[in-house]
Amino acid sequence: MENFVATILDSLPLVSTLRDAMFLSASVEEIEELTPHLRRIRFTGPRLRGLAWAPGQHVRLQVAGLLDSMLRLHPHAALRTYSIYDADPESGTLDIAMFDHSYDRAVVTPARRWANTVAVGDQVQITRPQGSFVLRHDAPYHLFAGEETASVAFAAMLRALPPAAEVYGAIEAAQLTDLPPLARPLTQVERGDEPAANSATLADAVRTLPLPDHPGVAYLAGEARTIQTLRKILTTERGWDRRQIRTKPFWTPGRTGME
Repeated sequence: MENFVATILDSLPLVSTLRDAMFLSASVEEIEELTPHLRRIRFTGPRLRGLAWAPGQHVRLQVAGLLDSMLRLHPHAALRTYSIYDADPESGTLDIAMFDHSYDRAVVTPARRWANTVAVGDQVQITRPQGSFVLRHDAPYHLFAGEETASVAFAAMLRALPPAAEVYGAIEAAQLTDLPPLARPLTQVERGDEPAANSATLADAVRTLPLPDHPGVAYLAGEARTIQTLRKILTTERGWDRRQIRTKPFWTPGRTGME
């Protein structure tokens, strides 16, 4: 029934126009396992050519039927937010990287179902790049702190920095093999079986970073409560102003649909 109704709706010019205005159609060109728990997916298509983006931005990917999600009164379930790992507007490609959360395998979310079944050649719908979690090129220096879910945005941002830019930071993972390659070295810390939520391991790593005696610009991303802790460390222990700190909460236990 859903497919029948969706077909009828897609045949309406207004619906097609609205969909094309909201989404960019593309296809899956390549799938690569970057790490044991991080999969890079490359999208390609004519509408991705000339696409403006800034490292650190994200796209929203349609992982389930919009009609079904609306009928179930959960329209947000159809879309998931992913940081852009890389993009080449000249050739019309855009890469995301999906982190496989290994906890609670019994819960099958639309995003997990999509990730488990996606294949080269599949058609996808994504939004245009968006978000203000981007580099400030006038920063005296750049400080990065986050865990696995932040590593995708950080990888793109670090690649974009000029060689002379001063960089500090700490990045955490359950296992260091879960981290993708980074263009600039950050302090890497392994938390093992400790929880990523409100991570004391990452907080200690940031607290002990040998930073200059003046603030730079910080980029804090990952689990929401951890970000709050890291921001407090910078403002109360290092004397930073909140305006010098950019944050991107991707997730926190018990909540879905965070950006």
